Amino acid sequence: MANIQIREYQDEDAESVKDIFTWGMSEHVPSSFTHMLKQPVTQLLLVCTFCGLMTSSKSFLLPILAVTLLLAGARQMVVYMFNSYIDTSLRKDLNNISEAYLKQKDSCFWVAESDGRVVGTVACLPAENAPECLELKRMSVRRSHRGMGIAKALCRTVADFTRDRGYPAVILYTSVVQTDAQKLYEHMGYKKIREFVVPELPAKIMNFTLFEYRLDLKQDGKRD
Repeated sequence: MANIQIREYQDEDAESVKDIFTWGMSEHVPSSFTHMLKQPVTQLLLVCTFCGLMTSSKSFLLPILAVTLLLAGARQMVVYMFNSYIDTSLRKDLNNISEAYLKQKDSCFWVAESDGRVVGTVACLPAENAPECLELKRMSVRRSHRGMGIAKALCRTVADFTRDRGYPAVILYTSVVQTDAQKLYEHMGYKKIREFVVPELPAKIMNFTLFEYRLDLKQDGKRD
């Protein structure tokens, strides 16, 4: 991990952080679309549409066109879902990171810097649904710098911060399509404790599941 420095976020990092987050989330569109196509309800809809139009029109052209339009619509729904999440995240905290993380108790936001360029991010704050834990959020590393141990170092930074403040555990949420992230967290000692489908309608349609992970920490300090 040569020339990599992990430091606290500064206001001049804002555009780089938003760029890393946006591109990182957008990368999951193809795998999410594939996930949708694997769902039985999706396959049933496509087959029924094709067979129904094939029977009624006795032509290949109309059913093929209809299935193509359904696929295009499905992909646009996935794009819409991710764009909505990105927009919500920007409004919620990433447009004002200092206010959301650095000025709040037991919260922080870090960046990984390589040769003066921000290449990774991570944050944590008290978990809404588990007040005894801190929640790891906004983990992302530029594609060009993956495989260099940056994500592991960012995970350790959050764990150390959480332990120093006397919290017993870190929790986080990741999705069914983020398989690399799941492998990373499990390698770092996180245990999957819950899974659930996102309640929004597009996510329900594609059975988009979230996983909750927890890392229990050995305590050697007291909370401030």
